[in-house]
Amino acid sequence: MATVEFTREELMAVAAAAEIRDSEVAIIGTGLPMIASYLAKRTHAPSASLFFESGIIDAFPRDLATGVGDFRLMSNCVKASGLYYALSLLQGGRVDLGFLGAAEVDQYGNINSTVIGNYIKPQVRLPGSGGANDIASLAKRVVIIVPHQLRKFPERVQYITTPGHLDGVGARERAGLRGAGPVRVVTNLAVMGFDDETKRMKLRSLHPGVSLDQVRENTGFELLVTEPIEETPAPTPEQLKLLREEIDPDGIYISKK
Repeated sequence: MATVEFTREELMAVAAAAEIRDSEVAIIGTGLPMIASYLAKRTHAPSASLFFESGIIDAFPRDLATGVGDFRLMSNCVKASGLYYALSLLQGGRVDLGFLGAAEVDQYGNINSTVIGNYIKPQVRLPGSGGANDIASLAKRVVIIVPHQLRKFPERVQYITTPGHLDGVGARERAGLRGAGPVRVVTNLAVMGFDDETKRMKLRSLHPGVSLDQVRENTGFELLVTEPIEETPAPTPEQLKLLREEIDPDGIYISKK
């Protein structure tokens, strides 16, 4: 049986799509979260409701959007409302899953997207939270999608823009945060979860061709590991066909090589 070749980005999209369950409500963004969500909707989760922070619900535009406020998202959407409506869904406890990116993510799933370095005179000024804090605080669970680089995985983030599990078990509850926080971190090297007893990041699977040493070399803290280590399931030919021919045929977010 011939081996089907795929890119790491395609594998990330498939791994992220698996986190969406049928009939769930998910708040998504552009990039890989959007690609993963469209894939889930076309495969195992046809009844899932997908919406953007801008309040656009179940959009299936002819061309992929480049931002959550892109007018192309209004094409064939079920509803076009606004930011306050989107946030009201979170505040009402109606959102099952939220996708988030990160400039930094630490061992407890806390996210920094505000500054690198001193807050007053930062080395890098980042875009900030947007609605990410609302998503992390109020969605029932969160999936983080981020490239696996050493600088992006410090032991502690330099600034908590978006709360994960803060400093461990029970911390979210003490802070009054409703949602369960991050449950998965999908990178170009692996898929991680969080340990039930400590809420520290824990390896769930390595992508095909990736070694444990590679992951450890690109992680700035001790990643919890349980043997035997599973391999992330490869995309099926059907999933690759959808990604390449229907969802992102121009390779805007998923490169073809």
